[in-house]
Parts: sequence; C-alpha cells; structure tokens
Amino acid sequence: MATYKVKVATGTDLMSGTLDSISLTIVGTQGESHKQLLNHFGRDFATGAVDEYTVQCQQDLGELILIRLHKERSSFFPKNSWYCNYVQICTPNGRIYHFPAYQWMDGYETLALREATGKTAADDTLPILLAHRQEEIRAKQDLYHWRVFVPGLPNYVHIPSYRPPVRRHRNPNRPEWNGYIPGFPILINIKATKYLNSNLRFSFIKTASFFLRLGPQALSFKIRGLVDCKHSWKRLKDIKKIFPANKTFISEYVSNHWAEDRFFGYQYLNGINPGVIRRCTRIPDKFPVTNDMVAPFLGDGTCLQAELEKGNIYLADYRIIEGIPTVELNGQKQHHCAPLCLLYLDPEGNVMPIAIQLSQTPGPDCPIFLPSDSEWDWLLAKTWVRYAEFYSHEAISHLLETHLMAEAYCLAVIRQLPMCHPLYKLLVPHTRFTIQINSIGRALLLNEGGLSARGTSLGLEGFAEVMVRALKEITYDSLYLPNDFVERGVQDLPRYYYRDDCLAVWDALERYVTEVITYYYPNDAAVEADPELQCWVQEIFKECLLGRESSGFPTCLRTVPELIRYVTIVIYTCSAKHAAVNTGQLEYTSWMPNFPTSMRNPPMQVKGLTTEETFMDTLPDVKTTCIILLVFWTLSREPDDKRPLGHFPDIHFVEEVPRRSMEAFRQRLIQISQNIRQRNKCLPIPYCYLDPVLIENSISI
Repeated sequence: MATYKVKVATGTDLMSGTLDSISLTIVGTQGESHKQLLNHFGRDFATGAVDEYTVQCQQDLGELILIRLHKERSSFFPKNSWYCNYVQICTPNGRIYHFPAYQWMDGYETLALREATGKTAADDTLPILLAHRQEEIRAKQDLYHWRVFVPGLPNYVHIPSYRPPVRRHRNPNRPEWNGYIPGFPILINIKATKYLNSNLRFSFIKTASFFLRLGPQALSFKIRGLVDCKHSWKRLKDIKKIFPANKTFISEYVSNHWAEDRFFGYQYLNGINPGVIRRCTRIPDKFPVTNDMVAPFLGDGTCLQAELEKGNIYLADYRIIEGIPTVELNGQKQHHCAPLCLLYLDPEGNVMPIAIQLSQTPGPDCPIFLPSDSEWDWLLAKTWVRYAEFYSHEAISHLLETHLMAEAYCLAVIRQLPMCHPLYKLLVPHTRFTIQINSIGRALLLNEGGLSARGTSLGLEGFAEVMVRALKEITYDSLYLPNDFVERGVQDLPRYYYRDDCLAVWDALERYVTEVITYYYPNDAAVEADPELQCWVQEIFKECLLGRESSGFPTCLRTVPELIRYVTIVIYTCSAKHAAVNTGQLEYTSWMPNFPTSMRNPPMQVKGLTTEETFMDTLPDVKTTCIILLVFWTLSREPDDKRPLGHFPDIHFVEEVPRRSMEAFRQRLIQISQNIRQRNKCLPIPYCYLDPVLIENSISI
C-alpha cells in the first residue's frame, strides 16, 4: 500500500465553497489510483478552507503527472459551484507535488489538472500530457470566441452577463435602488453574476462593490438636484461642491492653480496624460507661429529659431480628433475642435504654453492665441486644449491603449496557452478581472444611452471614431517605452517624473521577464519552435491590431530578446501603463474646467470678445458635469481586492529559479517605491502614480 497525503484549497471569494461531492484520481508514471471520495466528518470544501485527506493506493504511482477532480451530486443538496485554488499531494517518499487550478467547477464534471512544472509543448513527451494540453486548448477555443465590438477596434469575447435592465414603468417621483435612478443614465441591474465558465467566471463581490460605490453617489446627485439641472454653472467655485468630502492635496492644488500657465504645462509632464508632447524642431506650416508673436515669452537674448535649435520648443498636436461631428446634450448643440499648442522649456525648467491655435487649418477666422491676450481669451483657449486632452486621454491613452488592448492580450492568453505553459504562468496574474471590468464598461459607458453618450460632445460614435483613428496609428515601436521617449525627443526633459518612474519600473519588469524567459527558453531555436507561443502572437496581431502590417507588430517571434521585449510590453500595458493614466483621474478632473468633456459654444474666431459669462456658458452644464464626474469617481476608486505589482499569491510557478526571480522583482519594486517617496518629499506637487505600491498587477478598475 502507498499512502498519499492530499491538501485541497478552496477559494476565498464569496460562494467559492460547495456542498457537492468531490472525488480524486491520481495519475502517475507507474499507474493510476482508483477514484476516491474526499470526505471526512463535518463540512468539506468551505470557502477559504484547506482540507486535508489521506488517499490509499495499491501501489506506488511513481512520478505524479496529473490528477482528476470529480464533482458529483451530494445527497439531496442542489448543485452548486466550487472554486478550487489548488491541490497539493505529498507522496510516500515525501515529495510534494502542486496542481494549480484557480478556476470554477460549475456542474457535475471532471477537471484534469497537470502538475505545476512549467513546460512548453517541446518539453512534453508523454502522450497523456500532450493530449491533455491539446484538449485544454481545444476546449477553451470552443468556448471563447472573438467578437467585433466596433469595426476598427480590437475584438473581444462577448459576455452576456452585463446588460442594462429593461426599463419598466416606475413612479417618476420616487427614486428606487436597483441600479436605476429616474432621470439618470440606465445602470446595470445588480443580480448574481452569471457563470461564464471556469477561467472567466467573474467575481460577484467585485461587480456588486462597483455598483454599490456608484449607486449611492448617483442617488446623492439626484437628491441634490444636480442631475436634473441643464443650466450653466453660475460660479466656478460652485463646482467644488460636487465632491465636498473627496478632497486630496492634488485635487485642491488643481482647483487652486488650474488657470496658471506653469501648471498647464506641468500636466503635460506629470498629469494623467503625460505621453503627448513632442520636441518641435520646425514649426509646422499649419501652425504659423512667428518669432514676433512669441518673442516676449522667450526671454531676452534669444528667439524662436534659436530655441527650436536648442530643443526647448515642444508641440501638442490634437489632429487625430479633427472633424468629428458633435451631438446634442440636454437639447443643446455641442462644439468641437482639434487645437495645436506650442510650449517652451524656460530657463527655470518650466514647460510653458506660448501659443494656441484652435484649428488644424490656419486663417483669418482662426487666430493664434498668446499669453499676452486678454485674461479670458487666453484662459478659454487653454480650456479648449484641456477639452482636447480629454479625448486624447480617455479615448486613446486610457481606454484603447490599456483596457481594450490588454483585453485582447488576455483573451489570446486564455485561448492559445495551456495552464502548464511558462508564458501562461508568467502572464496570468496580469489578466485578473480585466475582461470583467471591460464588460462592465461596455455596458455602462460604451452602450447606447450610456454615460459616454450622455456626457461628451462627440457622443458614443465620435468617441469610438477617435479610438479607431488611433489604432490605425499605433506602432509596436511606440509601445516599447524606452523608444517612445527618444522618438518624442523628451528623454532629457527636466522634471519629467513620469518618464523617470516609467523607466525604473520598466527596467525592474524587464529584468524579471528576462530571468523567467531565459530559464524556459535557453536559445532562439526554443522560441521559434514553440507553436503555442507563435499562435498567441499571431492571434494578437489578428484580433487586436486587426492584421495591420504597418503597425509593426510581429506575427511570429524568432529570438529570445524578441520574446522578452514582447512580454515586457504586454505586462507593462496591463499594469503600470494603466496606473499612470487611471489612478489620478479624479484628482485632475474633479475640478471640471481642467478637463471638460463638452463645450457648448464654438471655438473663438475673434480675439477680445470672451468674458467670464461666455466662459461659463461654454463649459459643460451642471448635469453633464455631474454625469461625467460620476464616471471618474467610480473609475478612480481602488478595487476592494487589489493585488499590487509583484505580489503573486496564486501559486503557478513552483520551480526555484522563477520563484527567486519573483522575489527579486518584489525587492526591486520596494526600492523604487522608497526612491519615489523620498523624491516626492522635496516636490511641491508629488508624483506618485507609478509608485509600485499603487500599481496593480492587472487592469481591474
């Protein structure tokens, strides 16, 4: 007889436990055990439990290669699901085998799990293991299909669980809580989340907490009459009353300094959209700025051409949003423009705006606004630029370049890589909840009648058009972060803390990826000969970049350095890149004039006519402001079950080398965090959005 000691860990999320019967079959190189019921007196497989059992076999099974978990009816209890974290088995000779699961078993079924050692297809020689990995991939591809979200945008997996409820007749005078508030955008009925399947069954707690944060705040706006008010704000200071209890140092700084040129320029470096500006070596023909216009702002003894040659002139060009039609909001036509903004790095190291044009086409009705213009002209010109920043940030930097692209990366991982694959183990912590949060976003923000349609000048179609245009211009080289800073000519720009922190986190991540990749892929031939890896890369090219060859995205990888670069880009996108553009949203947008989402008057065509009244009439009305700030408030709340970058509580890797690499990665991130916090003590405006303790492993909000 051979005795095996078994530990079975059940998930900690709500309703992870089960009352169904669980049996176990152990398969080794020298035989297979009988199916044995795992049962002892009292409750088995409760939420958060680690249950221990003893399994007797007629003979030693040799090296363990896989197990089968059988979930069957238990007495009279109704069927319920079970989330299994892992199974550990200690053999008679004392060796411990780990079998990761981290998935749901919904019905009466059998789940086969492999021992946790990472293996590519070339590492498998046993027919049973080759058959297992092939069956796993086939089953996932049968279940998860790519669907078109918007033609021209990355494809996604359809999730039927998140749909707005049918709008039934209600008493219009009585607010009701069911995800719906009369007079407010239709939200999502909070019911128990449907089971999609093992890998993608969503967290009910996460969904519920999302809407339990959103609902009361929406109801507060409703009770205060904010979401019914279609008038202009009477005074700027009234905007501070929207979130009276949610102030931070940064949000207060923004509301107090938003009109200052120095802070306007600072946001291009360390705000929530810090990847826009480029060094300008030649003034474009479409932006006819002359030396006479800007000489007073450059200081004595210099001129525009001299500063261009020194590399002190920068340009923010919003051409990508030009010409998109606007919609009506609350019965009023909205307006739009695609401005250009010229900036100057002054001798004190400040980036200052020196010229703004509110169109891509110069002419008599398109004046170039300067800091010497009237106070309200200059302020409104800068506000138009900040309006353009909203679309550059939300549509491109945030939604497209992190959420949608990361979702495609995640789905390709699930469909093309078996759980035993080392790349699956490396990447899966960075996929957690991304598809769930995007499904919520499609139902809440990007649906007909959703918040994007009700709170932006361009509406849903225009918002999507911005992303479609941007995807056509995204290149693989631009996503390799060190290249991006050099290509934009900002590698030496002072006080660019975003860049400094980016490169520090990137370096730590790249070293971690390098250590893991080189352990499993000792040479280039191993990379090129891995069919599962190549299918993953091809699927991303096809479904995320839509097969666009001009993007430069690889359709195959042939060398170890190519694989390291590719995986680093994927993980960075799913973690730090999202943190940089998401974490500070509410702080920089709660003061609405700093980030307006709609404009109710057309861009100025003549100087000298802007007054405080016309400025207020151009800003979004009260209702539109509250709708969009509710979105920012919700998306800026930390998730209830956050996992910071480098923290990997799920056990996927069991080999010593990758485990050491994970710990070294954590230590590097700790040092980076300490360096950032020490630096921030000396800054008037601390930059903390890339502090590793605030970066999450995945996009989960």
